Formats: sequence, C-alpha cells, structure tokens
Amino acid sequence: MTKHTPSVLDKYPDYEATIGIEVHVQLKTNTKIFCSCPNTIAKDPNTNICQICSGYPGVMPMLNKKVVDFAILAGLATNCTINQKSTFDRKHYFYPDLPKNFQITQQAEPICTNGYISIKLEDGSTKNIRVNRIHIEEDAGKNIHSSYSNESFVDLNRAGTPLLEIVSEPDISSTVEVRAYLKTLRSIIQYLGISSGNMDEGSFRADTNISVRKKGETKLGTKCELKNINSFKFITDATEYELERQIKILQAGDRVRSETRLWDKKATIMMRSKEETAEYCFFQEPDLPIIFIDNERLEKAQQSMPELPNAKFERFTTQLGLNDYEADILIEDIDLAYYFDEAKKYTQSKNLINWILRDLVAYTKEQKISLLECKVTPTRLAHIVDLVDQGIINSPTAKEVFALVAQTDQDPLIIIEEKGLKQMGSVDELEIMIKEIIAANPKQTEEYRAGKEKLFGFFVGQMMQRTKGKGNPQLINDLIKKYLQ
Repeated sequence: MTKHTPSVLDKYPDYEATIGIEVHVQLKTNTKIFCSCPNTIAKDPNTNICQICSGYPGVMPMLNKKVVDFAILAGLATNCTINQKSTFDRKHYFYPDLPKNFQITQQAEPICTNGYISIKLEDGSTKNIRVNRIHIEEDAGKNIHSSYSNESFVDLNRAGTPLLEIVSEPDISSTVEVRAYLKTLRSIIQYLGISSGNMDEGSFRADTNISVRKKGETKLGTKCELKNINSFKFITDATEYELERQIKILQAGDRVRSETRLWDKKATIMMRSKEETAEYCFFQEPDLPIIFIDNERLEKAQQSMPELPNAKFERFTTQLGLNDYEADILIEDIDLAYYFDEAKKYTQSKNLINWILRDLVAYTKEQKISLLECKVTPTRLAHIVDLVDQGIINSPTAKEVFALVAQTDQDPLIIIEEKGLKQMGSVDELEIMIKEIIAANPKQTEEYRAGKEKLFGFFVGQMMQRTKGKGNPQLINDLIKKYLQ
C-alpha cells in the first residue's frame, strides 16, 4: 500500500497548493564574504566585526574567492547552468541590522540559473523541483528584542557572513514535498561540505511562499511568505496551518492579502504587508569587480564534486544490498553514511548495518556524543561483527564487547582474551552438559517429549547458565533437539 501522510488538503479536495521556497545557506568559509573577520559564531555581541562588516562609510569590500567556489559547487549539484559572467548589486532598504542601508547581493546576473532538484515522493516516484537561481549575498546582523525592558538591540557579529540564496520555482504542491525538498537540499549542501546546514544556528533558513487556488484555475493565488522557520517540523506545521488559513479566507468570499508572516508554533502571525511591491533601487555594486568563471575553474569544481546523496543511495541499495529504509537513515546523517562506508572496507557482513542502526546509534544517543567521539571506530565495529560471524563470540557477548570497547578504548580481541569471552564451540563439551541437564530434569524432559514444546526454552536457559552465555546458540539449539527426541 502506498504511504500517504495526512494533510489539511485532504479536507479541501477542491483546492490545490502552489509553493515556492527561498533558502538561505550560510557558507562554511574561514572568513566573512567581504572582509577578513573570522566567519565564526561569537559568544559576545559586536565583537567579531570590523569597519567593513559594520558599514563604515568609505570602506572597500574585497570578495572572498572561496564563496564563488562554493557557489559553483552548489550550482553543479543542483543541475544549474553556471553563468560564466555574474555581477553584484546593491539592494537598498532600511533595516537596523544592516548599518550601511543596502545589502550586497546578485540581482541582475546571478551566478547560477535554471537547475532542478530531484525529490523522492511517498509512492517511491521522483519529482523534479526547478531551481530558478542561486545567488551570492551577504547576511545581515541580528535584532534582539527584550521583553523585560521593551528595548531592542543590534548584534552585528553575523553581518557579512557569506550566503547563498537558492530560489525554487513554485513547483511544490504539498507539505510532504516541502519537507522532501528541504531535506534533500540540506543533504546536498552538507555533502558538498560548504555549510553545516545547522538550522538551530541559522545556517539553513527557509522562506516559504504559499498560495492556494481552486483546482482548474490557471491564475496563481495570492502568496504569503512564511519567514525564517528553523526546523522541518515547524516548517511542516506552519505550511499546513497557512494552507488552511488561506482556504478558509477564500471559502468565506474574502481575498487573501499578500503578507510576510511568522510562525509562533501555533499559528502564522502577520509581520508586515506585502501588498505594494518594495522598491529596492537596485544598481550594480561599483566597488566589486565582475565575476568571470573560466572553463578551467569549472572543470576543477567538477573534479572535486563528492558523491551526492542520490548517488550514494543508489550505491547503497544496488551495490551494497541495503533496503530503502536503511539507506535513507544513513543518507540523512552524513557522518553515519561515512561511518558505514568506512566500516564496509573491513567487513562484508550483512549484519553490519544492523549493528550500526541498532547498537551504534542507540549508544551515541544515550551517551549524547557524536560518532567522531565514539571509541567504537568503524574498524573496531567491523571486527566485532566478523567475530560474531566467525563464531568466535556470540551475539550477547558481542554486545558486552561493544560496551567495553566504548568504555575502555581497547581493541576487541584484547578484551575477549583478557576476559575469556571466546564462545564455547566444542560439540563434545556441549553434549556432555546437555546430557547432564536432561538427566537432572526428568520431569521437564518427560513433559517436553509429551508435547509441551514451550519447555524447550527451559533447556536453552539451563545451557546458557552452564556456559555462562558463551555457548554457540545455534549449536546448543541443535544439540538439545537431538537429545530431547
């Protein structure tokens, strides 16, 4: 049966949604876009700034070349045309967190245009969401509002952080597609290594433009923009709420007004009206040169492209035998995907994925550590899995070894030798124990042979006690069946 996530649109079958998304991606460069200030999160406000990023009159910006390289990678990964000539423009508006009263961006000639991102739908099919453009710009600072003193403060540490704005066409038609598009795009950005994609820190921020109309209508509805929502759950909830809000307005015979709206975790709230088109008075930035990208730079970027999420998914499922569910979990966490790839170099066991998704993930969550901090390295986990497959230790013992490796940072074999954890695999030794247990429990033996098959577990338990959990479970089961016949 095809999976279907319930949506508010199910309640209004006569209406359809049209959604476009603008994503701002903070780039992971060493310095800011137009100055040498470190591109890091500063603890104290207004400490990571200089005359350029704080907007002093007469200063001259200098473009960070790495920003251009990252933009090219993003364009290639999203199937865009890389424009070999692009320019910067000044976008004029008054915001207190942008002290020079204009933003340097790319309006007339962006660096990347006409691409697409392929997303996976719930029924297993794919859909291409067109990318209108990717352009480079600088981030603004941050306004901080005090609810106690009724004052507002400005922190300019973020001003001048390099951004890519990735603008989709209005090809998205449901909340499920919104989520799939954003998660796919975020994975691409993370696999490229150009951004952390951390939504909590604002490194990946989405503005969602939503409109609804009756099915069959050709004219698009009036769109409202949901601004800067910082989690997939909140974006999903906000989109669902906004779709129903607009549909109810239309059903009541009113018209939707173009607005920028915020999400307060319960409802979308009007921030400002967008009924009139803002006049930003764009003109070409006179203090920055035109960007020319030659073929050599493009070829270098293409050669440096890593394996992207869709290609990795295909390899995991077709070459390495993972199912879609397993591959999806790995792909979604880039560190987990790299861990699996590294461990796979040292073992061909099909049980590796179970250990990663079950034991490894559970342990890191429980300890609240990253995979890089975990002492059970890919090599060590691969070794543990192979020891189980080879019959040297059994599964319960392997879990004990896993825990000890994680705690002591020792090699699995050293732990097994020091603690005497090797599995008992001698048939003669196990047979003697089984015969003794059967002889010591004549009542249970008689009842089992009379048809009370649940007692089989009793004999298995007795054997596990005698072997202190180090017996080969499959061999024990086979021998018990043999002597209880």
